[in-house]
Amino acid sequence: MKLSHVRIGLLVLVALAMTSGCGYINRIRAKSELNEVAKNYKEKNFAEAEKHAKRALELDPDNENAPLFIARTIHAQYRKGLDTPENVAKANDAIQAYREIAKKDPNNDEAFTAVTVLLGSLGKPDEQRQWVEERASNGAVDPTKRADALAFLASKDWECSYQVTENKANQQPTEKDGKVIIVFNKPKDQAEYDKAVRCMTGGLEKAANAIKLDDQNEKAWSQRYNLLLEAKKLSQMDNKMDQAGDYAKQAEEALKRTQELNEKKKAQQPPPAAAG
Repeated sequence: MKLSHVRIGLLVLVALAMTSGCGYINRIRAKSELNEVAKNYKEKNFAEAEKHAKRALELDPDNENAPLFIARTIHAQYRKGLDTPENVAKANDAIQAYREIAKKDPNNDEAFTAVTVLLGSLGKPDEQRQWVEERASNGAVDPTKRADALAFLASKDWECSYQVTENKANQQPTEKDGKVIIVFNKPKDQAEYDKAVRCMTGGLEKAANAIKLDDQNEKAWSQRYNLLLEAKKLSQMDNKMDQAGDYAKQAEEALKRTQELNEKKKAQQPPPAAAG
């Protein structure tokens, strides 16, 4: 009876050793496949590189680099502006691959940026906005990255308002003190004006939340400045001149803060290397 137990124990040890050895060999093979990915990617053989990347992941499912290489190689096969079904399918495959990476690592900037850009290229603004909103509201994401996401969303709200205020039909050039100034008139369609106000208000809220998360975020302060200018113009359209003046003062403060942060960033950049 004891001998039987010993034999069983030995068989288990042999099986574990074989499994461990097999895993080690597969990891070596996966590394070799990733070397092939790099070689083919450099030679712009992206489809071949994708095959090797997928093979690497099959051999070593725990490999951290393989999923990113898969996403990159698929992304590299997409051609912006080409609306063939095959090309659009490549973009969607790349988006899905990047989404899987972001699901495991919500702080991965490459995956986040790639999906944002690809959705924009495919003309899917609603999906793009939802994607960015998910990062902005995700508590597992670094606050500075969430602030960037909110600044991006604020920029989209600014575009919405700007389309109304900068519509030539809503502007009237007027001369005052020998200078030509622009008088902003409310659109004939009240719904158009109301939409611009909603966008401006929502954008200012997002910029404010971004600044709460990271008061050093230059993009957030820049968007606050842009949106305050929109608030000023929309107030002028509504003949609320005192309110427009208040927004103008706030815009100046936001601009000053933006410039300060820009100068600070420049000062932190390393000086250019001296010519040898």
